[in-house]
Amino acid sequence: MFGALRPSQPLFGGLLWKIPWRMSTPQKYRQRQRLRRVDRIVDCLENALAKTGTKIAAIDRWRAEMPTEAEMEPKDKYTIFDRNARKYRKGIHKVPKWTRVSQRVNPPGF
Repeated sequence: MFGALRPSQPLFGGLLWKIPWRMSTPQKYRQRQRLRRVDRIVDCLENALAKTGTKIAAIDRWRAEMPTEAEMEPKDKYTIFDRNARKYRKGIHKVPKWTRVSQRVNPPGF
């Protein structure tokens, strides 16, 4: 406990996982690639279904509600609305499962 090999102050308590307050450049790049990949998949599904003459309501709803990566502002690509944050925004990398859940739409005005 005491002496030369005692644990440092961060090891005594506090956050176990330290998340920086802003995203790094590689994280932003990967986020853009993820958004583009989802857009390509939706396009592919839409084209394949159009060839067979069928429609799926979920894809139509996605098209109506979700912007593509090119249509999104950088603010919306990398941050998300959070009513508890100081300026009502927090980095998307602080959201649990942020790489798996699509969060493209924020409340108007935020």
